[in-house]
This record gives sequence, structure tokens and C-alpha cells, in this order.
Amino acid sequence: MQPGSSMKFLLGSEAVLAALPQQKVRAVFSKQAMDFLAEVSQRILRGKAARAYSDIMTLAFWCRRGNLEQLKQQYDRHRFFQGRGIAFHVAPSNVPATFFYSFIPSVLAGNTNIVRLPSKEFPQVEILCQAMRETLRGMPAMAKEIVMVRCGHEKEINDYLSSLCSLRVIWGGNATIGELRASPLRPRATEITFADRYSLAVIDAEAYLASPADEKENITQGFYNDTYLSDQAACVSPRIVIWLGENTKLAREAFWSRLRAWVDKRYPLEPVQAVNKLLKMYLLGAHKEARFIPSADNKIFRVEVAALEADLMAYKENSGFFMEYTAEKLADILPICDNEACQTLSYYGVSKEALREFMTMHHPQGVDRIVPLGRTMEFSFVWDGVDLIRAMAREVEMI
Repeated sequence: MQPGSSMKFLLGSEAVLAALPQQKVRAVFSKQAMDFLAEVSQRILRGKAARAYSDIMTLAFWCRRGNLEQLKQQYDRHRFFQGRGIAFHVAPSNVPATFFYSFIPSVLAGNTNIVRLPSKEFPQVEILCQAMRETLRGMPAMAKEIVMVRCGHEKEINDYLSSLCSLRVIWGGNATIGELRASPLRPRATEITFADRYSLAVIDAEAYLASPADEKENITQGFYNDTYLSDQAACVSPRIVIWLGENTKLAREAFWSRLRAWVDKRYPLEPVQAVNKLLKMYLLGAHKEARFIPSADNKIFRVEVAALEADLMAYKENSGFFMEYTAEKLADILPICDNEACQTLSYYGVSKEALREFMTMHHPQGVDRIVPLGRTMEFSFVWDGVDLIRAMAREVEMI
């Protein structure tokens, strides 16, 4: 198959795509890749268009040259890594910037890249692609190594792009992964998948109540960023808030009251979102012992569950739909964590020692990340338990 009219190139062209198999890989953290990402970062930070989108500004800040240089030091310079070849990235449809977070470690790992962009036309995607287009005008060699395309999900297209690659990276739901796996890879090609996941937050009531007002405000902003900025569609967004301690009633009232003030000023709720949350609450109530906690409107939708059960996340919903549970001890969260679909545990007021003890004592199947509340969206080269640089590169053994 040759790419046709169903492919819209936002970066690169049909000719660049056709010539991609002839391009050479680079060493990890090559000067060209570092220069490229640093320049893209500067263009975004200097421009005005990205300022309305905190996810893009965070990404650009993360790609600063100084940060990239620090990250480079984490990789053993006495071992030799280079790119695998062409990496084919399939971005999720629900989070605008994920395609770039997939692209960053791949280009730093030395690969040439094809990115299938989200089918929805997010403004953040265009801002990032425009910054890359402007940067690549002065980097003609790099311009031959990157293709970003918006296209349909037809198997013919998946087959063609998969046939070119040495690495396939799939972000999306389980159905998307199954669909892409119907398209065969070359014998030595490898695959990394980021499937549908869920996350949770654990808050100690006494620690929250004892925190000063300005810290409570930071906690509120951080939790809002973890959840509402992505419409709770990101895998890292907490779906359930679990409370520890004695004064949970008072802490919960204070926490949700502060969040209400933030949400009212910043979050527009569409009618379809309100209906979806109501339907999911009825479904949850029909299968589990649960209690709806009334509020002024549907922007914050809270459902208190009587027990933490392994299948509870089958009833999760987006757009500010939060399950709640009051636990007697940290170990009570195990039924939610002991599932490979559990990704990020965010926390406030719980010591790292207690969290480390929980992990070493119970060894849950899930939980790939443990981060402070408000930092679930922060990107790392270790994601879902995978070191992306090492997984996307090829190590050459020298004896």
C-alpha cells in the first residue's frame, strides 16, 4: 500500500515518509535531537499561543536544554545505545499532548519517527506541530526523519505503517491495542503498549487539616490539574479518593469546598457530561453498595463506596466523577492496587516510608507510579514501569 488521500501530513510529506526507511539512526541523546527539542521548547515558551494551555507550557518547560542535559546524565555513558530504526507512534484520542511525550524519548533514543496524531483537532496539537515546523526549517537533516500524520484507522493504513517500523508504540484503550496488533510487525520489530489504566489518590485527613491555608490552596490547584485539566480522561487522573485518619468528615468537607470554588471559576460542564455521570452513578448503585453525596450541581460528582473491590473501576467516569472511601489503614487500598490496570497512586500526608512498606509487603500487580498529589501529570522517562529511553533504543554490547 502507498499512503493516499486519507493521510493529512502535519509534519513531513508523502515523499519524506517514503524515504524514511533509508534514513540512518542516531546515537542516544545526539546533539541534533537535543538541539531540536530545546529549540521547540524555546519557540513555545516565547510564543503567545501556548499560554492558554498549561499542558503545553509544562511540556515546553520540561524540554528545556538544562533539563535534557540533566536527564542525559542518568544514562551510562560507558554503554553504547543507538536508535532501533523507524518508530511508529499511535497517539490516544483523548489527551492532546501525549503524542509529543511519546515522541520525545524516541527522538532522544535515536529513532526516526512516524506519529499518528489524535483524530480530534486539538489546538495543542497544532501549536506543537507549528513549533516543530518552524524549528525544522533550520534543520533540514532532522526534517527528513520526522513524519506526523492525521489519518483514519483503516487496517490498510495500520498495516502499511506497521510494516515500516522497528518499534511500535501504542497509547490507547485495550480495543485500540487489539486493533493495531492485527497489523503484523517485522520479525525483529518490538512493541510498547500503554493500555487503559486508572489511578487513585490517598489523603491523610489530619495532615490536610493541619496544613496552612496557602498549602491547602496549592493542594486544591494540584488536584484540579490532576483531574479537570484532562477532563479526568488521562490514565493518571485519580478516579477515587481514599481518606485515612480520624477527622475524615471535617477534612472531606474542607477539601471539596475548596475544590468547588476552583471548579466553578474554571470548568465548563457540558450537558452530555452531566448525563453520563448520572447514568454511571445509577449503574454503580445497582451493582455496589454506594451513596451519592448531593452537591449544588453536577460539576463535582461524589459517590461514597462501602468497600474497595477489585472491579470497582469498571464504573469510573470522566468530567469530575469521584468515588470516595474512608480506610482504617493504608493496607486497605490493596484491592484497588492489586490490579495491573492500576497506574498512579498520588498522596498527601502519607510518608514515603509507609508507601514503600506497603509496596514491599504486598507487591501489588498494579501501581507503576507513586507521586505527590498535584504531580500526576508530570512526565518521566520511566512510564508505566518502562524505561522509555532504554526500551526505545538498541544496546550494542561491547566486550
